[in-house]
Amino acid sequence: MIPDSTPAPPAWRELLGPEHLGAAIVLAGGVLVGAVNIYLASSLLPTAVADIGGAGFYAWNMTIYLVAMVIATMLVSRLLARWGNVGAYRLGFAVFLVGSLACAVSPAMPVLLAGRGVQGFGAGVLSGLGFAVIRSALPRRLWTRGNALMSAMYGVGNFVGPTLGGLFAQFGSWRLAFVAMAVIAAVCFAVVPRVLPRGERSDARAPVPAVSLLLVTAATVAVSLAGVLPGTLAMVGGIVVALLLVAVFVAYERRSELRVLPRTTYQAGSPLKWIYLTLGLLAFGVAVESFVPLFGQQLGGLPPLAAGLFGAAISLGWSLTQLGSSSATRERTVRRLRIVGPLLLAAGFLLQGLLQREDTPIWLVVIWVPVLFVAGSGIGLAYPHLSVAAMSSTQDPEEGRRAAAAIATVTSLSIAFGTAVAGALVNLGDPSMLDSARYVLFGFAIICAIGAVTARAANRSSSPGFGSPGHHVPEITR
Repeated sequence: MIPDSTPAPPAWRELLGPEHLGAAIVLAGGVLVGAVNIYLASSLLPTAVADIGGAGFYAWNMTIYLVAMVIATMLVSRLLARWGNVGAYRLGFAVFLVGSLACAVSPAMPVLLAGRGVQGFGAGVLSGLGFAVIRSALPRRLWTRGNALMSAMYGVGNFVGPTLGGLFAQFGSWRLAFVAMAVIAAVCFAVVPRVLPRGERSDARAPVPAVSLLLVTAATVAVSLAGVLPGTLAMVGGIVVALLLVAVFVAYERRSELRVLPRTTYQAGSPLKWIYLTLGLLAFGVAVESFVPLFGQQLGGLPPLAAGLFGAAISLGWSLTQLGSSSATRERTVRRLRIVGPLLLAAGFLLQGLLQREDTPIWLVVIWVPVLFVAGSGIGLAYPHLSVAAMSSTQDPEEGRRAAAAIATVTSLSIAFGTAVAGALVNLGDPSMLDSARYVLFGFAIICAIGAVTARAANRSSSPGFGSPGHHVPEITR
């Protein structure tokens, strides 16, 4: 029996110390700007529509952004091979900057939507790069801490995005919000060469997996449209089409030599497919917080600002918990956290569903916050360890970058699926808001609980030490 002992984890002060602080800021900042912008424009859009018109295209704001983001995450490994770490990061920040400026000067809604598409592509590149470049930007012992910091940015973005957007909208300065994003991108663009290793480059042009990209793009479009189509039947149809397209994608990739996901994903006995499924189910649960403000206003009588803060409790639990859970280094503890995380997420949704009432009394509404926080903490317990497990799935640098970049693809696609499914469940309960809330919360509790099954399968498939801080993967020379 292999002893269940590993060295003590490095302190946060090592990651955030002089040697690694610059790299940590760029890695986390790239993920953060993408996460913030998912919801930033949603808060600004009512004000923007009043200024430039285009109310008929309102729902396309999120759809175009998410589709562009998912496409970009699938190209990250090829951008790294062609441009290296510094070149790929500067490309991502430059594209994001151009998209932000296009949004800021938009004279009409079509231009704004085009800018959002460019923004989304840049954000997708940056999100994927964060998980892929960590392999060369940080020493192996800091991977778990680095992953925790980056994935915490999704939670922070879900909180900061609506708040920042609402603040700018309050003063009628929606264009300045996009200018602020452009300024942040410009600063990061200038800093990148000073803090990141350049990485290996290749002049050979890697072929693009066009069929795989087309299938995932079509699935993302289908599920994003399902989230805005009128009627439950149309929404369910969109989700079914999207699932079928994902199934075709998997079947095609298993046989193809030109693929998006690492080869290891499709090998018999590999834990990687189960790791991605567990990550996807955790990210799927995040979509609930988009509807918590609606339930808070309709069932709890909360004002819009307070209801929005209630929704952010899931993100807060996710962000804060994983900063602590990344300290776990013992193999047995890490394996348990991968299973406990989805169970805690599901249990939080189940309890939240049981607490829903018509005209909920204020004392019961107050209880919602810790319950939602606990649900979010389930994501934080498991996510950083699953991310490291994906990154550690191979010793081949190219396959390792592809495995790491796919974390962002799985996360973005799962959030899009979750939002569409939640929208369908809300419509299913119409006209009763209480029924809608219970359908969403109980439905997501069941779906997210499956993550414990996939995490258990990942643990059974992986060798001892796989994905834990004690598992040896050769560090890449900086």
